[in-house]
Amino acid sequence: MQQPAEIERELVDFDVLAGWMAERGLPEGPFEDVTLLSGGTQNVLLRFRRGGRGYVLRRGPRHLRARTNDVLRREARVLAALDGTDVPAPRIIADCPDENVMNGAVFYLMTPVDGFNASVTLPEPHASDAAIRREMGLNAARALSALGAVDHEAVGLADFGKPEGFLERQVGRWMSELDGYGALDGYPGPDIPGLDRVAAWLEAGRPKTWRPGILHGDYHLANLMYSSSGPQVAAIVDWEMCTIGDPLLDLGWLLATWPAQGDMSDMLAGPLGEAGGLPGPGELVTAYAERAGAAKGRDLASITWYAVLACFKLGIVLEGTHARAFAGKAPKETGDMLHTITLGLFRRAEAFIAAEES
Repeated sequence: MQQPAEIERELVDFDVLAGWMAERGLPEGPFEDVTLLSGGTQNVLLRFRRGGRGYVLRRGPRHLRARTNDVLRREARVLAALDGTDVPAPRIIADCPDENVMNGAVFYLMTPVDGFNASVTLPEPHASDAAIRREMGLNAARALSALGAVDHEAVGLADFGKPEGFLERQVGRWMSELDGYGALDGYPGPDIPGLDRVAAWLEAGRPKTWRPGILHGDYHLANLMYSSSGPQVAAIVDWEMCTIGDPLLDLGWLLATWPAQGDMSDMLAGPLGEAGGLPGPGELVTAYAERAGAAKGRDLASITWYAVLACFKLGIVLEGTHARAFAGKAPKETGDMLHTITLGLFRRAEAFIAAEES
């Protein structure tokens, strides 16, 4: 079988893939319309058709990180568990958890998504119709509520995470992560105004009760694919940080990253954030709460706390690249840009707190 010239055999060996697919009874024939959607330092996404059927292959980057294969196994398990639910997500066709099959990399095949990422491009009619963009925003919350309504135990994910003590360990876990950046050469330590105040507020106001469920872990507009024909969410993508935790943190994450005119959040939302016309944060919470299964047993009155936690956690995650840039392990311009976003997230956290206390 001829290897497509633009795809390195190191990433995807089509002879191996053909044999593996045949063993699983998938349609045979030539690989057609092969397109590399992402690769190199990112997880590899490869789209192709074979035997009249479309596929997307996902595997880790060329240089696999320590946990890449485990992360891919977890992603595949969650996506398989969501099959049969109404959560908009790619569906698993087949997965290969054995890293010995394809050059040391775990991989899986999933259904292609017919749609676009609105943080990258905003086509018509979405670009010129504010009513469509408003529905796109509300549908981001509704898609999340579909995930929040899933009973993780009923779909086979009872042992997928460690929900016990999830909220209690968040602040300490991420402060320790931030402290760990000090081991990077040249990093002078975090210069993040409001860091200690936000951490103390979170510890003091932590919700007393919560209901576990599937947590996407990085829920924002850049991780959604929208239908080309309307405002529907075609798929939630990039499940690398999924676990069993408190699903309201996903809603808080959406609020923490929600576009606001002139705010750093527009950088995360791209063209959709720049176009405007989106609903306000309160409308997102209302849209989420409309699904009884998502809201039942969850304290939406505490949603500000979750939004502040999301600002805190995401800000610390992004600061890691800033620290690595000091050590020459990431581009300086990228580190500086992400540090700017971190500062904006902590400003937003303090604004959330001020509004809550007023």
